[in-house]
Amino acid sequence: MRSMSAHDAKAKFGQLLDAVREGPVAISKHGREVAVDISKEEFDAVESLKLEHLRAEVQKGFDSIERGDFVTVGKAGIRKFADSIKQEARRRLKNP
Repeated sequence: MRSMSAHDAKAKFGQLLDAVREGPVAISKHGREVAVDISKEEFDAVESLKLEHLRAEVQKGFDSIERGDFVTVGKAGIRKFADSIKQEARRRLKNP
């Protein structure tokens, strides 16, 4: 993967756009990679795969419900689950 500093990406934006057509470009700031630029086509492909995966997971849920594979969860269980999601999100933000 090609790399470019944030300074160069800003100063040479046209070149960045040209480079992205050939493949992803990592953007670094203060020597640390902070972003990756990709082409619109690659972005669309990634989003399509994510949507396909989401649809498959939803279908698995519907299939489980049809089979009777589910449990009833009360308010306390939902709160506990929501708290665990928040904790995981905070952890990921601290350690990307």
